[in-house]
Amino acid sequence: MPKLTINGISVDAPEGVTILEAARSIGVEIPHYCYHPKLSIAGNCRMCLVEVEKFPKLQISCNTFVTEGMVVRTDTEKVHKAVTGVLEFLLIHHPVDCPICDQAGECGLQNYYMQYGLHKSRYPLEDKVHKKKVQDIGGQIVLDAERCILCSRCVRFLQEVTRTGELEFFHRGDHSEIAIFPGKPLSNHYTGNLADICPVGALTSKDFRFKCRVWFLKSAESVCPGCAHGCNVLADFKGEILYRFRPRRNDAVNDTWMCDFGRLEYKKANEFRLLTPIFRENGTMSAVSWESVLYTAASRLREAVDAHGPEAVAVIASPQLSNEELFLVRKLAEEILSTPNLAFTSRTPGETVSDDFLLREDKNPNSRGAQLLGISEDRFDGIVRRIYEGKIRALLFFGNQLGDLSDGETALLLQNVPFVAQVGTNEGPVYRSAHAVLPCASFAERGGTFTNHAGRVQRFRMAFPPRGKARTGIEILNGLAVRLGTEWNFTGEGPVFKALAESCPPFAGMSYESIGPGGQVAEEGR
Repeated sequence: MPKLTINGISVDAPEGVTILEAARSIGVEIPHYCYHPKLSIAGNCRMCLVEVEKFPKLQISCNTFVTEGMVVRTDTEKVHKAVTGVLEFLLIHHPVDCPICDQAGECGLQNYYMQYGLHKSRYPLEDKVHKKKVQDIGGQIVLDAERCILCSRCVRFLQEVTRTGELEFFHRGDHSEIAIFPGKPLSNHYTGNLADICPVGALTSKDFRFKCRVWFLKSAESVCPGCAHGCNVLADFKGEILYRFRPRRNDAVNDTWMCDFGRLEYKKANEFRLLTPIFRENGTMSAVSWESVLYTAASRLREAVDAHGPEAVAVIASPQLSNEELFLVRKLAEEILSTPNLAFTSRTPGETVSDDFLLREDKNPNSRGAQLLGISEDRFDGIVRRIYEGKIRALLFFGNQLGDLSDGETALLLQNVPFVAQVGTNEGPVYRSAHAVLPCASFAERGGTFTNHAGRVQRFRMAFPPRGKARTGIEILNGLAVRLGTEWNFTGEGPVFKALAESCPPFAGMSYESIGPGGQVAEEGR
């Protein structure tokens, strides 16, 4: 490993690493625009200039590789003057419309100006080149060509990652601009990443535009619940409202990307939520207390077991639940209700889009976790058949949608069950038929772990407490179990995961500490 010195600090860097990457490893930030860790090196913005001993002129740190004994300075007057000059050149034709720009607060151009610029433009306003603004170029993106600094990140992303190549440079000199080919808008499932990688306000998100200033937002580390790939994300929120998902880097799962479908999953935490316990009798819905709905649900489940045997009760789990919640669902079904009718299904209504990159056909975040915890998917159709035959007297259902059944099919099916208790987050076909509705916290309002399609166990964290009167799945399951005569006392996801790891072989030896930020692979054969 070559040893070099950066700003007087000795650094051991792997061979083949650039000065910029070596500097970042010790917390030295070198300004840059065109560099991105997951894209090829372009070296065209010239912002990352550094002084290297024995080199006759300044070097771009994004494309200069470390060597033994190299001495680098990033903070000299010569470097500062050069970077300031590059910044002024980039701002010559820029509209400098920060107050109305949606990128304000996250703009590299704005940040570096405050650090290196603070100058008045020597270029008259009337001489600036004007370009097209607010262009809908397809997908989730709006383009403002005047703000573009031609870093080429977007072009490289579409060439190297999606391999669709919809954006390119057009014209020359100060009239150069990024644009789509005529009549060919963005046509891939990863367009939202363009807003993430754009270092200025040229490419912005249609969905997030003008929704909220970013300095009002807080972030929680989470996992996208949109499919089985388990992309790592940051859930940005203000108060009790989620505003967006952004990809969070995990080289073992999603690098720094996520799909357009997953980006919109945050809306499920905001819209059509179940926030109050409800009991339906003779077609009339009434808001009730948690004590009442838990007592009623537990009593009806116990009555069905006592009157007709454990086979008359069914529990349908959801692959939208965390590993911790699924563990308690299985314990409740097998140890308390003693029913053989426990299952889940990963099937969802409508067409599913998948590819060989991030999109999975399974549109649930934890189907693999349910399988590793011993909950069968094969039994689901058998339970549905028993419901059709009128053999199920009480159903405890988790989720909002009954597999891939249509709304009408779900209503007809559940008419055959004298008592249906739903633990769900959103309105849907099951909600419209359930006798007892127990509102559950969304993925943003609780913490735990999901297991992705490859068996990687990953943590997601609570952004804010449950909205309204909703409760976490662990609280609901603990409440039902206590009213069914047990002495459960699970107070949060931590103790539940500890019990899970101690009793489920695939998760043996795991802890939240060992999972860490990157996740840990569960082993089915352990």
